[in-house]
Amino acid sequence: MKILIVGRDQHYQESLLKFGDTHHYTVLTDYDTLPPHLLTCDLVLDFIIAEQPHQLATYAHTRRPVFINTVTQSLGTFISQSNFQGPGCIVGFNGMHTLLNRPLLELVLGKAEDEVIVTEICKQLQTKYVLVEDRVGLVTPRVICMIINEAYYTAMEGTATKEAIDLAMKLGTNYPYGPFEWCARIGIRQVYALLEAVYADTKDERYKICPLLRQEYLRSK
Repeated sequence: MKILIVGRDQHYQESLLKFGDTHHYTVLTDYDTLPPHLLTCDLVLDFIIAEQPHQLATYAHTRRPVFINTVTQSLGTFISQSNFQGPGCIVGFNGMHTLLNRPLLELVLGKAEDEVIVTEICKQLQTKYVLVEDRVGLVTPRVICMIINEAYYTAMEGTATKEAIDLAMKLGTNYPYGPFEWCARIGIRQVYALLEAVYADTKDERYKICPLLRQEYLRSK
């Protein structure tokens, strides 16, 4: 399969880990160079669409399946804000850093009839998938970042150190990483952006960014 990755080297590396080296990958960061490649690829994985959401219009005339990273903005919002009316298959996916290479590919359908195409694509990619509700944060990113945020509140209150919280969570819940280890792996900027987007969408206090997390985010800029 010819896979066009719209993103950066880290996205290529994660795709390679997830889908293997039997596919032909092309990596682009500039939307202006996309059109010729859309004629020859079999699948587009756009990891960076949230940085330039208006670029969804670039895919208006392609019939190639396009998977766009919808972690910080819902697929429906992308489509409605760009007034997208393309003929092809637009699918949302969980492209958050470190969360692609998992047993299940987390997807949102643009149209119910696109599931036939998605099933065939995932068969070729040799991955299982799960369809989730079209909400900001999807499922896994939302849950993990909420846990990270709550862990920051616990550390800020002095209940336990970060190291103790990480150890307790790994031993008590069998998580592969503690919340602060997870935050470091994902990147605090991505965690912050996800929490900010989910809180704006839900106004749920569980996603209100902890002051300590905010301080560390500001220091990272």
